[in-house]
Amino acid sequence: MSREYRLKQLLQNPHIWRSEQFCLSDHQACATGFAALDQWIGGGWPLGVLTEFLLDAPGIGELGLVMPAMARLYPSLLHQDQFHLDKTVLQVAASKPGWAAFIAPPHVPYAPALAGHGLDVSRLLVVDPHSSADALWVMEQALRSGIFTGVFGWFTDIDTYALRRLQLAAEAGMCWVSIYRPTRFASSLSPAALRIHIEPGKGDTLLHILRNRYGPVGSLSVRC
Repeated sequence: MSREYRLKQLLQNPHIWRSEQFCLSDHQACATGFAALDQWIGGGWPLGVLTEFLLDAPGIGELGLVMPAMARLYPSLLHQDQFHLDKTVLQVAASKPGWAAFIAPPHVPYAPALAGHGLDVSRLLVVDPHSSADALWVMEQALRSGIFTGVFGWFTDIDTYALRRLQLAAEAGMCWVSIYRPTRFASSLSPAALRIHIEPGKGDTLLHILRNRYGPVGSLSVRC
């Protein structure tokens, strides 16, 4: 059996994705709240896979980018009637208690600001682990617990093996999973299905989509 034949057989495995291919099969996603971004990434933030955000420094719009979707998943009583929930969001909300987790955020989230976006902060768990290893363990447990519909983790240093562990846990939990780490990791290996480099713009936020299993790569801007 030739090496070329074995390689051809391997590439036919549906679990192997190549950068020039789009994932055309149906997948669960939560609308981002930004119509242009939804079109780029196949309908919204993908569920059951790892999404990776790369940024130079915290506080450049990374939370504003996810707030519209979070407000749809965890609406406060004052805002829940203002949102139209798509079918996937309803299914996820009905099947799970609907908690969100922030693991090792660089700053304590400002609850009034989150509530101002329409988020029910009583459904948000913030964990401040002592180390990156502890953060990884906590995030894995949250993903596999079946309690959370959204888990977000911040890492200053995490290797490919740890990322693969998070990807497997994401598949098990089938929820919205995002990690944030420094831009210097943009050229590092990652199992994330969606990788986005975030930059501040003039009145908006610039998104450089580096990997996208559900559509093209490229750049666009959104107003968070």
